[in-house]
Amino acid sequence: MNYTELAPAYIRAIAPYQPGKPISELERELGITGIVKLASNENPLGASTQAIAAARAALDDIGLYPDGNGYALKSALVGRYGVALDQVVLGNGSNDLLELAARAFLTVGDKAVYSDHAFAVYALATQAVGATGISVQARDFGHDLNAMRAAAVEQGAKMIFIANPNNPTGTFLSGAVLHEFLRALPAQILVVLDEAYNEYLPEENRYDSVAWLKEFPNLIISRTFSKAYGLASLRVGYALGNAQVIDMLNRVRQPFNVNAMAQAAAVAALQDREFVQLTFELNQRGMAQLTQGLDELGLSYIPSYGNFVSFHVVNAARIYRRLLESGVIVRPIANYAMPDYLRVSIGLKTENERFLTALKKILGEQ
Repeated sequence: MNYTELAPAYIRAIAPYQPGKPISELERELGITGIVKLASNENPLGASTQAIAAARAALDDIGLYPDGNGYALKSALVGRYGVALDQVVLGNGSNDLLELAARAFLTVGDKAVYSDHAFAVYALATQAVGATGISVQARDFGHDLNAMRAAAVEQGAKMIFIANPNNPTGTFLSGAVLHEFLRALPAQILVVLDEAYNEYLPEENRYDSVAWLKEFPNLIISRTFSKAYGLASLRVGYALGNAQVIDMLNRVRQPFNVNAMAQAAAVAALQDREFVQLTFELNQRGMAQLTQGLDELGLSYIPSYGNFVSFHVVNAARIYRRLLESGVIVRPIANYAMPDYLRVSIGLKTENERFLTALKKILGEQ
């Protein structure tokens, strides 16, 4: 028998998320070494030495289950943001939190709104619970909040996903614009504000979304330790929100969903502000290096507020393949309805140079 027929139709219709190609896979495929990976928006500095030391120390208790409530990490987050313990939920990366929000509040017949060119997991999380996703046309590759609000109200949606900055386009919504959007939105519509790249925002663009929780009980803020904190391999994130909302996320959360090494590393990483500042400064320099290089190559790109840049190039699929053959991994984003774009993460200076040199050579072959 065909066992796929036992699964609900909305599960069979899911196209699995495709992560960036890992270095080991490219080594197996092409038999090359010295590969530069600029595909998954990882921190090129790795993780804080304090975070690594904390994770290693936690290995001594590897035979024990982790703290299922994550008290130490939650307490550190409470100290950082001034929220209550019952306003915090931990996740196995922020992807887990996005799925928890969908599982807790959406079911068959419900609707969720997100933007074209926004993070693919919003649609996947919605579809996985049998709810209907409404993708709203983007404006300049970013969120059209007025259109998203109208779609949510007119079609009776229960949830709206917003990424700020957005992945994979890097677009940004100001705090003033977001706050006005929340004020105009009916309170029964939940808003998941995905701030995975929050730490990369320049000072003049930063805003205090956590302070909005007192005003908007329908707001869920999702953040991660995978990007600026460099803990992508450990998979740890957190969400902040109204205590009643967070309670529902905790009810569908898997027990022990964040391992002990991840929790210990995250506590230490949160305290190492110097490392995060170094990461931010490196990213600013790398952004200037990459955008200048793309300008010199005559390639247009979307101004980005994250740690990556999406650029337009003719024959993007071929260029992607040729970059792989040159030992440089970037990210094709045709699955985001952007077939003529590639996304490149910001790396170390030498890695950025390697990418630009390879790209220049490939473009010269056309």
